[in-house]
Amino acid sequence: AAALEIRSTIVAQAVDRCLIALTGADASLQIDHRALPAWASVFVRADSLIKVQPRRAGGWMYLAVRGGIAVPPVLGSRSTYTRVTFGGHAGRALQAGDVLALGEIGADDLVAGAGQFASERARDFANRHSPVRVILGPHADWFSSHAIDTLTTGEYALTDVADRMGYRLSGTPLTRARDGELISCGAPLGAVQVPADGQPIVLMADHQTTGGYPIIATVIRADLPILAQRAPGERVTFRIVEIEQAQGIVLLPFSPARGMISRITKALKGVR
Repeated sequence: AAALEIRSTIVAQAVDRCLIALTGADASLQIDHRALPAWASVFVRADSLIKVQPRRAGGWMYLAVRGGIAVPPVLGSRSTYTRVTFGGHAGRALQAGDVLALGEIGADDLVAGAGQFASERARDFANRHSPVRVILGPHADWFSSHAIDTLTTGEYALTDVADRMGYRLSGTPLTRARDGELISCGAPLGAVQVPADGQPIVLMADHQTTGGYPIIATVIRADLPILAQRAPGERVTFRIVEIEQAQGIVLLPFSPARGMISRITKALKGVR
């Protein structure tokens, strides 16, 4: 289901009663000038005013509505790709006066769903400022050992050149160990590309599919949401992990289920 991705203060009016939840970066939620908690399902009466305001510059907030926002899927997705103006609502960012239809939902669902809170773990995760973990990339041998050390021991600042396509960082340049340019190759989500000036660029959700800058490292999937919530001017540090560690981190939330499946499997081995 589609939700709203928000970067700055917005005010919206509920045409009909609905159930909403605000998550993501630290922000305040007001319904008719009354403060209500984020990370919780909140019942909103028809004609009420909804105000979302970030408590700091930068970061992404997400306003979800029970039933979802009813926009037609494009290529299997309801998200908006503003660079090529398709998907979402008319392929663009929302403007004053836009009216969004919602998916159908029964009155009983609205009542039953209100007052539920997300876990503390989810809230802490969205606003963590721990080091961003990476695995060495396919072109790590293009860089000196000093550059690898610099990547993991230095600090980088997120610049103003940051959007859904990529985050450009500023810090100690990462020096190459070889001359020349790379033939264009596939560019994965989270790739840390390094252009000729040595300042890294991390590819984000709307990244291109190919690129010609060498990839020194790749942000592990579990830490991409942490990096996404950094605001311009904030510091970013990196820590290298092995690919097996990265896979384990992704699977960690499913560990109890995996343990149960393992026990069931062992028990069934004795059944004929």
